[in-house]
Amino acid sequence: MDGGPAPEGIEKAASPKYPAGTEVTLTADHMEGMDGANATIVGAFDTYTYAVNFTPTTGGDPIKDHKWVVQEEIKDAGDQRLADGTEVTLEAEHMEGMKGAQATIASSTDETVYMVDYESDGMTMTNHKWVVESEIKLAS
Repeated sequence: MDGGPAPEGIEKAASPKYPAGTEVTLTADHMEGMDGANATIVGAFDTYTYAVNFTPTTGGDPIKDHKWVVQEEIKDAGDQRLADGTEVTLEAEHMEGMKGAQATIASSTDETVYMVDYESDGMTMTNHKWVVESEIKLAS
């Protein structure tokens, strides 16, 4: 699975803790098999990053606390941090039914956000979007 390129207009981090090419271990559990997976940093970016609640445009159960969507993946987001509870339209395509979905900001962070390649259960994920700095540790 390939997550595609970083969104247009996103700013590369000037001096990230984990530069591109760094081997890391993920501590996030956004997807099955992610926690503890070895990964390689593909890119590091400075932006606001959001957890969102939304109902997929394809129907189905509402998604709560989806981590993460960056400022550049929210329609007409501007450049100021959006407040919790703000209603937005998603431009991200991380999963089916996400693009165009109406969402509510659940929480946000200004931590450096990373795109990573990792393997889980024999499947290789390239350009996975997103993990924030607190969800990563150096590979041992």
